[in-house]
Amino acid sequence: QVQLVESGGGLVQPGGSLRLSCATSGFAFSMYAMSWYRQAPGKERELVASIGTVADNTYHVDSVKGRFTISRDNFKNTVYLQMDSLKPEDTAVYYCKAQRTSLPYWGQGTQVTVSS
Repeated sequence: QVQLVESGGGLVQPGGSLRLSCATSGFAFSMYAMSWYRQAPGKERELVASIGTVADNTYHVDSVKGRFTISRDNFKNTVYLQMDSLKPEDTAVYYCKAQRTSLPYWGQGTQVTVSS
């Protein structure tokens, strides 16, 4: 059974940091590209960052470049999103996605709220 379980979300003040984790099981993690998406209320889900099967092949959307870092641990079957210098506009539900074919796997999401 495929599982992607996000954790690490919460309430943080502007300028603070959070580290999201997405623990996976049930598929060959090292063979899948992994991504983090987010969806704010009333907005479409958007790509935040992605990482290929080779860990140094990463992409970060311009709005988070220099603040967020995606990484993966193929021994722990886990992908991470380190989020620093958080802004109120980063408030959203964050989802991880695993993709190798045309049918990706999604996690259930974790809420990140940036507010003073």
